[in-house]
Amino acid sequence: QVQLVESGGGLVQPGGSLRLSCAASGTIFSINARNWYRQAPGKQRELVAAIISGGSTNYADSVKGRFTISRDNAKNTVYLQMNSLKPEDTAVYYCNIASRFRDYWGQGTQVTVSS
Repeated sequence: QVQLVESGGGLVQPGGSLRLSCAASGTIFSINARNWYRQAPGKQRELVAAIISGGSTNYADSVKGRFTISRDNAKNTVYLQMNSLKPEDTAVYYCNIASRFRDYWGQGTQVTVSS
């Protein structure tokens, strides 16, 4: 059974940094992309960053230049390095793995940016 477990969220001041991790257990076949989504209160879930199976990356305009997605295949883990955090980055962040057959989701980790 596949499980995705996120960690690394927390409270940080504006301008600070956090690194989120998403560790996957189990085997997933035909992975198309590894993604980070976020959902702020009262808003729809949005795609923040993606790393495609070939290694290319995509980012939401709101985080370009501040967030970096990466993966460690040996550890079956995907990361989201978040720098220069802003209050509007406050949300629950979800790890997602999109395969040919289905999507897998983590439980989410809260990120709060506040002074």
